[in-house]
Amino acid sequence: MDDHGCLNRADSQSYPGSPPSMSIIPPFTAASALQKVKLAQNLWNTCNPAKVAQAYTPDTIWRNRTTFLRGRKEVEKFLAEKWAKEHHYILRKELFSFTDNKIAVQFFYEWNESPEGTGQWYRTYGLEDWTFDPSGLMRKRMMSGNDLAISPEERWFKEGVDIESVDITEKHL
Repeated sequence: MDDHGCLNRADSQSYPGSPPSMSIIPPFTAASALQKVKLAQNLWNTCNPAKVAQAYTPDTIWRNRTTFLRGRKEVEKFLAEKWAKEHHYILRKELFSFTDNKIAVQFFYEWNESPEGTGQWYRTYGLEDWTFDPSGLMRKRMMSGNDLAISPEERWFKEGVDIESVDITEKHL
């Protein structure tokens, strides 16, 4: 983890057997859509706003809950503010559905309100709707999410846990 409590993944642009995120272009197959989702997961887990913003078109359109954004600069600023508040952020994304140039994702992430990890823990549940341009950059991202206060004992994504190995049961879907 880095100084902000985010995963510090040197492999944020890689997933076993897959090319960099932007080189996965529409039309998607089940395999390429899954690769795109897991690459996005790893990229977001770096908590690096500038790096994450590069996965979006310069004129990207976002809705994140009730916040509406346009363009990489607004996305980068938004993410910097987000990760300044959401400490010890760990995210898992799952492929929900896809078509030629669209992917729907179900996600779960956990975070703490304090940099030391001693404050309230939360798990955020949500869905995202992604639309990609022909080059593989995300043109549109619409996100809906809900935060649930959890105890430290209820956390899934504790330090050292492989987030892919966590069994997320139907109770949480």
